[in-house]
Amino acid sequence: MASIISIENLTKTYDSGFQALKGINLDIEQGEIFALLGPNGAGKTTLISIICGLVNPSGGQVTADGHDIIKHYRQARSKIGLVPQELTSNAFESVWDTVNFTRGLFGKAPNPKHIEKVLRDLSLWDKRNERLMALSGGMKRRVMIAKALSHEPRILFLDEPTAGVDVELRREMWTMVRELRESGVTIILTTHYIEEAEEMADRVGVINQGEIVLVEQKQDLMRKLGRRELRLALREPLSNIPAGLKDRDLSLSEDGYQLTYRFDSQQDDTGIPEMLATLNDAGIDYKDLQTRESSLEDIFVNLVHRND
Repeated sequence: MASIISIENLTKTYDSGFQALKGINLDIEQGEIFALLGPNGAGKTTLISIICGLVNPSGGQVTADGHDIIKHYRQARSKIGLVPQELTSNAFESVWDTVNFTRGLFGKAPNPKHIEKVLRDLSLWDKRNERLMALSGGMKRRVMIAKALSHEPRILFLDEPTAGVDVELRREMWTMVRELRESGVTIILTTHYIEEAEEMADRVGVINQGEIVLVEQKQDLMRKLGRRELRLALREPLSNIPAGLKDRDLSLSEDGYQLTYRFDSQQDDTGIPEMLATLNDAGIDYKDLQTRESSLEDIFVNLVHRND
């Protein structure tokens, strides 16, 4: 699939000497939902700001839909919509006026039908004449998305789009993002909600300390790095892990009533039958067992700590 954003050897060093980005290489495919994950200070915002033309890079090259973001700034920026994390809008404008005005900022001719469609898709049509100051936080977030879509971009950046919104609104926005993708818009999402990336993303990129740690198809990532846990609820508490199981990846809960065994589900030999047999030989009885698969959050935390 063709890349709609191509980043080559991108670096950014601020005047203070802090190196925020260290040779980033990344291609984002047309029509995908790409989740960019990373701890605070990892470089996510700097990377997005450079692509959107808000911050100048120190080195490297970025193209958006075939346009160099420095040499062809206007053409590149016209292809990009950005929904920032912070809610910044003129509180005295109406919803219609602020969205319509934003379209004009990109040099686009007036198109009331498109503005109406965007507002209807975001459940804002009934609020079109209301001032922003009268809207709830969730509705203001929708207006920010409407502004970003007003000039019909092919690329949409969502920087923490559901921060501070309730669960119901978050799921409504997930549905909206999928519909945008189906219409051909490429979505780049940064989020602290790991379940958001797990729910929506086609691919996941992890950035840490200014470097891309990993880029992978979400399902491939979870298959390759995901581990499973077998949890055994014991009938009687243990004070120690049995000697015959010391070499296994086992942990004992503080109260001694739960043993947790971690294993690679991709291996033919998980070691589970041998472990259960050892427990039986040691006279250790359990009343229940459960398995749990690693989540994207588990994988993310492991990747970040591995690269610290």
